[in-house]
Amino acid sequence: MSLFRRVLNLDVPESADLPVAPDAPLPPADAAETDSVKLLTAQLSALPPARARYLAAFAYLLGRAAHASGSMSDDERAVMLQLADIGGLDAETARLIVDMAATLAGEFGATEDYLVTREFKAISTPEERRRLLQCCFIVMAADDEIDATESWLANRLAEELDVERPDLNAIRDEFHEQLSSVREVRRLAAG
Repeated sequence: MSLFRRVLNLDVPESADLPVAPDAPLPPADAAETDSVKLLTAQLSALPPARARYLAAFAYLLGRAAHASGSMSDDERAVMLQLADIGGLDAETARLIVDMAATLAGEFGATEDYLVTREFKAISTPEERRRLLQCCFIVMAADDEIDATESWLANRLAEELDVERPDLNAIRDEFHEQLSSVREVRRLAAG
């Protein structure tokens, strides 16, 4: 659990320079707000609106990471539930959000994926974007291997979120042993 706590920055007090006050009301819905985030946010109505929107986008993007290989595994779903639990959602809400994120990320296409990523970028700090990317790696490594498609998605997410290459490489290095490309090189070298 310490990896989750560190990635989610739960041991550090909330930053005073958040781009959106957590209790601030949401602005009126416009074309920039995505349908998938609206659906997920509606399920988080007990939370302050800005926090619900942030968590909805975060959950959708974790679902996008889980679907990188075409479908979400039980291991990936379990990791997403752990992350939701550590993030402070009650078990019932966490299960609902993970199920919805899994369904939505599989149903919507590349345009929605890009729009949700852009929306998350607009409502998050650079540090929160790096944490999201770390959480995506945690989800993708749930089955103990990050394949080429998942690795490509990590690169894509980092680009869309404006996470600098050195930061991406530092995050990727934490998961070095799970990269299928590293395993393949070792297999060939041993062979």
